[in-house]
Amino acid sequence: MKAIIIEKPGGLDKLTLVDRDDPGAPGKGEIRVRLHASSLNFHDYAVAKGMIPTANGRIPMADGAGIVEEVGEGVTEFAAGDKVVSCFFPDWLTGGPTISDFSKTPGDGTDGYAREAVVTPWSWFTHAPKGWSHEEAATITTAGLTAWRALVVDGGLKAGDTVLLLGTGGVSIYALQIAKAMGARVAITSSSDAKLERAKELGADYTINYREDETWGRTAAQWAGEGIDHVVEVGGPGTLAQSIRACRTGGHIALIGILTGRGGEVPTINLMAKQARLQGLIVGSRENQIDFVKALEATGIRPVIDKSFPLAEIAEAFRFEEAGKHFGKICLKI
Repeated sequence: MKAIIIEKPGGLDKLTLVDRDDPGAPGKGEIRVRLHASSLNFHDYAVAKGMIPTANGRIPMADGAGIVEEVGEGVTEFAAGDKVVSCFFPDWLTGGPTISDFSKTPGDGTDGYAREAVVTPWSWFTHAPKGWSHEEAATITTAGLTAWRALVVDGGLKAGDTVLLLGTGGVSIYALQIAKAMGARVAITSSSDAKLERAKELGADYTINYREDETWGRTAAQWAGEGIDHVVEVGGPGTLAQSIRACRTGGHIALIGILTGRGGEVPTINLMAKQARLQGLIVGSRENQIDFVKALEATGIRPVIDKSFPLAEIAEAFRFEEAGKHFGKICLKI
């Protein structure tokens, strides 16, 4: 089968298309999945670039969607022909967080889904939403579930709440769609007026060009009245101070990204004064994903896909992501 591997020390020029042995038939408790799509996330980019070191010859990509070709003995949740989507943390099935690293995450600690077929335990996948394409389904694993957990599982989002989203990448656009489907009001930032116009078309109530407004946190708080109920913080140290400024007293900040760096100064006095809840999170559990799929089917939300690339052009897909011109998700066709 065809697969992409990352050669040491990493870098987009180190992504190589190779032939690998077919994984064969599934054993007891396993399923064989013919993969048809993946989608790009910052984590995948960091692994590919060598920013997150991994084993030589690692197969990248945490997101995988496809069709069950065969089930092993004892598997009852899936049948041949089912459309499925992978889980980011294969061993986190239910309950609260149990994992704080990426040692079991496909595409990082273990081989990922930039390949044609896999054989895995059945619990590594869930059903995909009915009627979705493989590319659409592949956006669920990381970006979609992160947005769902940030707003619904951890945030307890309810109708009438206000939400602030940073940028127009995959997580933020999914969060916009989830928030609007649940009756929330949404403000969103970008450095591109054209992207802000597209966000308005998806239902954004208020837009801020952060290049033109350096105190965008204050602006968002004023728009909301008494501050924002939920901030989905994807930037990290370079944006956290403004996110705290935007948040209402007693509000919720979901810290999910490191786009501006891995560490930096936190204005602790401001966070304390706001009595806000700053909660770090990494994606979610299999149970969270099952609930999210049900919500997607109930609400009719469909992901926004900017562009798709063939598997062999994975390096070009990452360069497109690196340029920051995308709106929503970038996918791979396998």
